[in-house]
Amino acid sequence: MVAAHEQGGAARVGSAASAGRSSSAGGTSGTGGAVLPRLARSELILGGQKSGKSRRAERLARQWLEANPSHRAVLIATAQPWDSEMRQRIQRHQADRAQRVPGMVTMEEPLQLAQAIWQHSAPDTLVVVDCLTLWLTNCLMPPPAAGAVHGAADADADAAADSTSNNPFAHVQQAQAAHLLIAIERAPGPLVLVGNEIGLGVIPLGAQVRAFVDALGTLNQNVAAACQRVTLMAAGLPLTLKDAP
Repeated sequence: MVAAHEQGGAARVGSAASAGRSSSAGGTSGTGGAVLPRLARSELILGGQKSGKSRRAERLARQWLEANPSHRAVLIATAQPWDSEMRQRIQRHQADRAQRVPGMVTMEEPLQLAQAIWQHSAPDTLVVVDCLTLWLTNCLMPPPAAGAVHGAADADADAAADSTSNNPFAHVQQAQAAHLLIAIERAPGPLVLVGNEIGLGVIPLGAQVRAFVDALGTLNQNVAAACQRVTLMAAGLPLTLKDAP
């Protein structure tokens, strides 16, 4: 979607991540005995629900913080508390992160993700984005107040989505993803992005749900192409899909 940018930007990011590699290579970094690889310039972590995606990101952040006392870690949280269950889930995740990675600062940004990466990324700062799936949902879905307005058009939208070869989310997805990919490629510090892999199950019945699955799959592919490393999590175990030099 976005062409690769100058190699100089990648080199700057690579040098930022290299500061923590000497201490992380072959080390456990407080992960319960699990050996983590060197910290990549950028890593996309994909997986299903409760696959261990966020836990791996937290371990990488802890590894980064332990490598050098001058290092910082910032988590950009994209979830929004739409209901009581989601509010409780967010509070539980915040409490768990505070215990597992007490040195990591949490910032909430549901929409302007690229700008948040630019704002917080630095050579001494690891940025964790959790997660891309909720960010894409926020970008594509209408606000709750607009639900009634859009509700009457749902049937027509479903029919239109099935009757056209174009993804109805494509224009929004392309504009938002373009800015995100530039931020990933030019970020001055190491970057870890968490996302869901939801395309492995049965095909959804609703046309709009199918369109979202397509949009997320396209986003995952583009982010994976931009990242130095891509990891698939299953049952808490990592499978490296890509590890570029």
